[in-house]
Amino acid sequence: MIQSPYQKYQQAQAQTASKPKLLIMLYDGAIRFTRAGIDGILDEDYGKANYNLCKSQAIIHELISALNFDYPIAQDLLRIYEYMLHCLIEANVHKDVSKAREVEGHLTDLREAWVEVSKLPSSVTGS
Repeated sequence: MIQSPYQKYQQAQAQTASKPKLLIMLYDGAIRFTRAGIDGILDEDYGKANYNLCKSQAIIHELISALNFDYPIAQDLLRIYEYMLHCLIEANVHKDVSKAREVEGHLTDLREAWVEVSKLPSSVTGS
């Protein structure tokens, strides 16, 4: 498969990024796909809405798989992620923009938290 220079750049970024940076990239993708899903609902382009909301769900599943349950916060994050998955499914099934916007807000808040964590010394974050 031939990749564009941009796709090669993105792949290199993902392969060389620190753990916090990878998480931020995942959040960026989930936010982008959730917003595109919202746009699809608003435009009544339900194929676009479904595709993008499902992509956001897939990223949240990746975030779940990356949880380290050696830390107590992982259980809390799991509950948040499961709730967001539920909201995205509801948004997709019922074409409910409010549910998708709620998820967008949670994702944005969590992303900002990881941005702050990424600023900490690596001895604290373990990266």
